[in-house]
Amino acid sequence: MFLLYVVVVNVVGNTPEGMIRIPFGVYKPLYKDDSLASSIPVQSFFLDATPVTNREYLLFVKANPQWKRSSVKRLFADSAYLQHWQSDETLGNNAPEKSPVVCVSWYAAKAYCAWKGKRLPTVAEWEYVASVSENTIDGYSDPAFLKRILEWYSKPTPHVLPVIKTTSKNMFGVYDMHGLIWEWTSDFNSILVSGESRGDTGLERDLFCGSGSLRSSDFKNYAAFMRYAFRGSLSANYTTASLGFRCAKDAP
Repeated sequence: MFLLYVVVVNVVGNTPEGMIRIPFGVYKPLYKDDSLASSIPVQSFFLDATPVTNREYLLFVKANPQWKRSSVKRLFADSAYLQHWQSDETLGNNAPEKSPVVCVSWYAAKAYCAWKGKRLPTVAEWEYVASVSENTIDGYSDPAFLKRILEWYSKPTPHVLPVIKTTSKNMFGVYDMHGLIWEWTSDFNSILVSGESRGDTGLERDLFCGSGSLRSSDFKNYAAFMRYAFRGSLSANYTTASLGFRCAKDAP
């Protein structure tokens, strides 16, 4: 995924608290077929400056008891939902208040965003922001930036996650896009693999075979390949100890 260009604008006022106004840009999908455009305009939107924390999610659970660990339906979250919390409404030592909430499903993340009057970012929006480094709009052109992302992917998830804002802040002012957790997107399942070899043909099959990079826009962007593979392995009720989220919102 590459940022082709970006128009940086300064907008005064009306930016929601804790969010960053992301300027208009263009996202180039890592993979495409004949039905997918080679570049996708990304309209200006708001994105949380940091991932949602345990403390923030606890407020949501208290206000929406159907999302308590003991109450949530398995249709909407698997058995590992909020397993790192001490109890339904107690965080405990494994879930510091300012660490990102994890072990939450797509359904749960979507419900939280709606409760806040927001939404999950799309893949295009998330990848667009994630392509910006601390020093350049086109971070993926910087081998050191890609190397740092891959090094993080290669490490096991710590038992207790660090607090937010402990990794880099990119040029847009957004923290922790890389180096802390993986994050849900609204359309994470836009590329799926069924597990049935006779059915996994075309674009989806190429994502997971050795020659998959032949149809990619940047065969050297291994970090993007890993994110696509990870998203393709998920179902909406899955939860993992490294997967959280942040909210987005349409900008006027």
